[in-house]
Amino acid sequence: MKITFLGTGTSYGVPMVGCECRVCTSDNPKNSRMRSSIFISEGEYNILIDAATELRIQCLKNGVKRLDAVLLTHSHADHVLGFDDLRHFNRKRKTNIPVYGSVKTVNDVYRMFSYAFKDVSSNGSKPKVTLIPIDRKLNLYGMEIIPVDVMHGEERVTAYRFNKFAYVTDVSQIPQDSMEKLKGLDLLIIAALRNIPHEKHFSIEQAIKIVSMLKPKQTFFTHIAHEVEHEETNNILPSGIKLAYDGLSVEV
Repeated sequence: MKITFLGTGTSYGVPMVGCECRVCTSDNPKNSRMRSSIFISEGEYNILIDAATELRIQCLKNGVKRLDAVLLTHSHADHVLGFDDLRHFNRKRKTNIPVYGSVKTVNDVYRMFSYAFKDVSSNGSKPKVTLIPIDRKLNLYGMEIIPVDVMHGEERVTAYRFNKFAYVTDVSQIPQDSMEKLKGLDLLIIAALRNIPHEKHFSIEQAIKIVSMLKPKQTFFTHIAHEVEHEETNNILPSGIKLAYDGLSVEV
């Protein structure tokens, strides 16, 4: 399984509009972060997790030409505003693209992008998808995918586990039963916003503590704010933990 980080930034993106901090003005490309999303390739099948705001740009930069399914973690703008760009993939795929998420998430997407689901004649294109709510294990193209509930402040977000790999974003607390579902991993991708505490996101220190409890073989942090300089932070992270960056690909 190959995992490509299409974006590793927060809802603001990095650089932030109007900000002149040293990270936002950095010439290191690893300090430039589009909104968080990953692309998974397993054999001939491709799965996207979250339709981030810059989805079209992310796909062009990373050579993404086909999608077989989309998994959504939640319906916040930075994770779904690229939804309309799914129509590009309808040109090659002759059937609807299945889009999975919690009941709340798929209901929110149906409301936010209602034009895509109206059965009216139109000369314009729109994404052709099938929204599918999930709350239990999913077998998709030979892959066993387990949805895992985590908390983003007071809201539930869906993390996903694929065999020995898991993706956990926008998280401030992981319930104990979900912690059990995230043990025994070869690769963990988890959000770590910044050094300063935040009520709806793990800080880097908090994310490190979670990693020490779950003990995955390798961890990458994502959903990173502009306060975090890539090289400096990477140099002080514990062994086995690194910051992800846009365009990074790893295999598991």
